[in-house]
Amino acid sequence: MPHPAYGVSRQVTPFATVLLEDNPGPLTLDGTNTWLLRAPGATRSVVVDPGEADTPHLERVLAAAGEVEAILITHHHLDHVGGAAWLADRVNAPIRAFDPTLCRDDAPLRDGDVLRLAGLDLEVLHTPGHSADSLCFAIDHAGSSAVLTGDTILGRGTTVISPPDGKLGAYLDALRALADRKPGTAVLPGHGPELPDLVTVALDYLTHRQQRLDQIRAALAQIGPTATPRQIVEVVYADVDQSLWGPAEWSVQAQLEYLRDQS
Repeated sequence: MPHPAYGVSRQVTPFATVLLEDNPGPLTLDGTNTWLLRAPGATRSVVVDPGEADTPHLERVLAAAGEVEAILITHHHLDHVGGAAWLADRVNAPIRAFDPTLCRDDAPLRDGDVLRLAGLDLEVLHTPGHSADSLCFAIDHAGSSAVLTGDTILGRGTTVISPPDGKLGAYLDALRALADRKPGTAVLPGHGPELPDLVTVALDYLTHRQQRLDQIRAALAQIGPTATPRQIVEVVYADVDQSLWGPAEWSVQAQLEYLRDQS
């Protein structure tokens, strides 16, 4: 699927429009996707992940969203939540997240909550792993289904798991839950292009994680049980750009913790 240009709002489903923030990087890919949700004919919008404290981007969000009913946050990382307070001040809307310290004027979100906003029913899915507070938002409206996945599933590549906030065991459980959703559900990610089928992507992510675990087991057998995450990265991620080896070390640490817990 084509990805939007910076500063251009693009409708992806009948109820979801995306604006790409100009903050590309190794962890943000092309940048942060800010999603605007509104049922056809509704007069108010929901903003999901306003992005960083980036005034030009936030002003574009403000212009595209119109009247905002709520601001929803998938998780606490600043490339998703940094601009939330700025936006909330200007649209007089509550901020809602799993982490109560991020919320403003309303209660924290919990797994299974159903939010009736902007003419839509949004199901809250607690999907920890990338971070302890990670949420996804599922929408099924007028025959069109989508899940906003934040950083739990990306539009390309794989998600970094960074201990102690990130936990691989919880992440695998979250992926299994997403793989049980309805086939044909679109993926609306926090970074990268949208994808057509959540079930396929979640199963691919699970396969990839199992392959990495097998590679790490093999590396431990080769190097020894006291191998450091960096030593394992140099073996398992030898074909990956070295600019990504730092985040890869975080994921290796998460996988080592997972293997220890399983032993």
